[in-house]
Amino acid sequence: MRKPPEAGGTGVQAIVRYGDAMQRLATILIPDRFIIILLAMVGIAALLPARGAALDWLGTISTACIVTLFFVHGARLSRQAVLGGFRRLKLHLAIVAFTFLAFPLLGLLLTTLAAPFIDPAFVPGILFLCALPTTVASSIAMVSMARGNVAASVIAAALSSMLGVVLTPLMFAALLSTSGAPIDMSGIGTVVLILALPFATGQLFRPLAGAWIEAHPVVGRTLDRLTILLAIYVALSAAVGGGLLEGIGLGRFLLLLAAMLVLLVLVIATAMLASRLLGFDYGDGTALLFAAMQKSVISGTPMARILFPGAEAGLIIVPLLVYYVPMMTVSAIMAARMGSITDQ
Repeated sequence: MRKPPEAGGTGVQAIVRYGDAMQRLATILIPDRFIIILLAMVGIAALLPARGAALDWLGTISTACIVTLFFVHGARLSRQAVLGGFRRLKLHLAIVAFTFLAFPLLGLLLTTLAAPFIDPAFVPGILFLCALPTTVASSIAMVSMARGNVAASVIAAALSSMLGVVLTPLMFAALLSTSGAPIDMSGIGTVVLILALPFATGQLFRPLAGAWIEAHPVVGRTLDRLTILLAIYVALSAAVGGGLLEGIGLGRFLLLLAAMLVLLVLVIATAMLASRLLGFDYGDGTALLFAAMQKSVISGTPMARILFPGAEAGLIIVPLLVYYVPMMTVSAIMAARMGSITDQ
């Protein structure tokens, strides 16, 4: 005689798993307040840009926030996390290589092949985007949702953030020289002074400040977001005032959006192929995938402000902002789907 299905049977469990997956997906897909505020800040900068002395003062405040932000990042980064990266050396070397070499090369390939369709004014910004480190919080969250190797993702994000202070401007300079884009890169030394020095100082002061910063995560999150918003507003205000954003119509914007979507697809496909060729299991492959496809707006906007203190910064960050929204959306869809499959 067949036993009647139990309340916790396969069908019920499948429904519960599906409901949990949809809840996780909705949590990320529904734009959070920061994304809405970020888009609003872009609109404010376009309609009500700061000018003259007000722009100078906001630029000084923005630079001070950037210095403080990288000090906090340095103090928050555990040395054990950095040393722990050597326990999975193959994975972390792969993530660093993809972030600072494979992704930039894909971007260079795209800008070369799609040159007839991409406005040349956007090319430096696309290459800058490609040279950025991976995200920290969102990449870890996606790996967790997908049921991947969260510990490896934490270490990879920390290493990427730390290395990006030096590798991003160097790789960007190399890409620009290859593409022939006429932009002055004399600001690299300033990046080292304003970003790397506070980061290193934060590491030195970690025994004193690290515990307090970790105990008050809202301080770090608030500083992250304030720095991004100020950097965007100052950069775009200078660009609007300098006339650099004039003539960017809907057609040019849609072509840029299409190029960013193609870049995202290329990165995802290449990361999956690299994971298979390197023989990574599901957990490590997931860590590589989400670290590879994400680029940090937290690092990108302040760094653009330092590298290009004038109006050029506004034009530089446009591709990053255009890439950001589909990057987060596609990441969330993939992570939720992968997590639901793994739970079955």
